[in-house]
Amino acid sequence: MNRSTLTRLGLVALAAIVAFTWYEYRKPRFRAGEKAADFEATLIDGRKVHLSELNGKYTLLQFWGSWCGPCRAENPALADIYRTYGGPDFEIFSIGIESNPKAWRRAIQQDEMIWPYHAMESQDFKGGASKLFNIKSIPATFLLDPEGTIIGVNLAPEKIKKTLSERLAGR
Repeated sequence: MNRSTLTRLGLVALAAIVAFTWYEYRKPRFRAGEKAADFEATLIDGRKVHLSELNGKYTLLQFWGSWCGPCRAENPALADIYRTYGGPDFEIFSIGIESNPKAWRRAIQQDEMIWPYHAMESQDFKGGASKLFNIKSIPATFLLDPEGTIIGVNLAPEKIKKTLSERLAGR
């Protein structure tokens, strides 16, 4: 092999290592089948709650931001899901990754995010829940079963709806 070929192979290997490292860095900490870690958050109305308080119902833990285009595009579909399934068997717990509380509140209203569980954390991804779940990019979601076990990570809204439809049939 000549020097040029070795250099190209070295660059390809380096690019693969960088890509793999970046992927691992951004990957959420928890996977389907694992128990979701509990945390405490202060809601938009000032109440302090723990994620575990929602045990007994299916819960979608959502990390999003008012400044995040893909998040805002996903919110109307999540609002539709909540209108269909929200209640005694399903809840959404949203964590806004924010620097501007006014923009966060406005986005909640504009996107018709009518569920009561809204908390806000620092936009630098260093808030308690963000660090706990290793959130590095948003949107990020975790669908939990009534025991608090993760049954889906970063599912499309259509998949969330299908899962809830199947699991809540006859309830």
